[in-house]
Amino acid sequence: MKNEILTEFKKYGAIPTNILIPDHFVDLKKWAVVACDQYTSQKDYWKDVEDFCKGSPSTDNLIFPECYLEDDDKEERIKRINQTMQEYLDNNIFKELKDCFILVERTTESGTRYGLMAALDLEKYSYAKDSKTPIRATEGTILSRIPPRKEIRKNAPLELPHIMVLISDEKRKIIEPLRDKKDKLEVVYDTPLMKDGGHLKGYLVNRDEDLQNVLEGFKALSATLNPENPLLFAMGDGNHSLATAKSQWEDIKKSLKDCELDTHPARYALVELENIFDEALFFEPIHRVFFNLDKNDFEDSLKKTADSFDVIKVNDLSQIKAEINKDRQAFGYIDEAGYYVYFMNNPTSSTAAGTMQEVIDDLITNKKCEIDYIHGMEVTEELGKKPNNVGIILPEVSKETFFDTILRDRAFPRKTFSIGHAHEKRFYFEARKIK
Repeated sequence: MKNEILTEFKKYGAIPTNILIPDHFVDLKKWAVVACDQYTSQKDYWKDVEDFCKGSPSTDNLIFPECYLEDDDKEERIKRINQTMQEYLDNNIFKELKDCFILVERTTESGTRYGLMAALDLEKYSYAKDSKTPIRATEGTILSRIPPRKEIRKNAPLELPHIMVLISDEKRKIIEPLRDKKDKLEVVYDTPLMKDGGHLKGYLVNRDEDLQNVLEGFKALSATLNPENPLLFAMGDGNHSLATAKSQWEDIKKSLKDCELDTHPARYALVELENIFDEALFFEPIHRVFFNLDKNDFEDSLKKTADSFDVIKVNDLSQIKAEINKDRQAFGYIDEAGYYVYFMNNPTSSTAAGTMQEVIDDLITNKKCEIDYIHGMEVTEELGKKPNNVGIILPEVSKETFFDTILRDRAFPRKTFSIGHAHEKRFYFEARKIK
């Protein structure tokens, strides 16, 4: 790769990089596992993954599923992850693809979507709510969630990203031209994914001609942005993972010389870029489940968020979905007694997710319940119907107005949306050295 191309890429914050993928002898179906922030209330899922991958090189041995974050063996687990990373490096489990992007083709029940593996410059990123950096958060970042994740990353020789970052490339100049010529690109992996995850295929992008075309796409997209508020990259999934990488980099760079700042690997984070206009990309609202919650406590907190509310009883999930995706702010409520829809009158927040965050903050502050954030209506329904639980179903997020909303409101409340169903989330596959 020509140095002048890399220099140009650095202006926009996304660069080609050295990417590690498993070598040819690795069973790829056992290698790739879903993002660690999925199935956080379903340890059985992760036990199934562990059993399936046992005895084979797997990213399951290199990540920390968040359902185990509160377990007593946290330090031991982190140490084991770091040791396994080094063992995989020492035993040549990986092969390294230099100075490249990877075009990712993911086929799921929702269709085939495309992404581009790239390294993002953390110097051009901020998770501050009032940020106007080219790379920024789309949801509120909970600072207390960063330290435990830094403990995992601090001594790790590798990063394995489940981070998905969105671009608003309506003219389709960056990823789609590579998609259209994929038959001329080298296939570097091709595998089915476990547990209904679909199929994954990767294409090497390292020719100067292709890199130059991607660069021209970034130039064209950047030229359409407001220079006073140039939102080029918006977080899709993995908000706290990128925030952790940023925080870790801020620590590391304090000890570096000026000449080291530009080239240190921890300055960058490997992510998958996706065009928000990809037809197979859709937003899935993230729902809430309250544990050990009294309905009276819930409604007392809800009264603080609006002038009043109305409630109707409905028959099932499909009726909840139909009611909450109309013009009026509303959300679904499921407990062991049945299905309901709450309609808010003059709420203080502009979104149902914002209203629910106010309720959560009040309930948690007063220690009225515990909370989890759930991907998938059916899982929320299942958990919500259990005694003393409540499942909250939130309305859809429009991807057509997504970037405009971030420019206007700065960020959505935390855990408002994800990309696709839980089993369609990004699977770990590629890795990158960060030391």
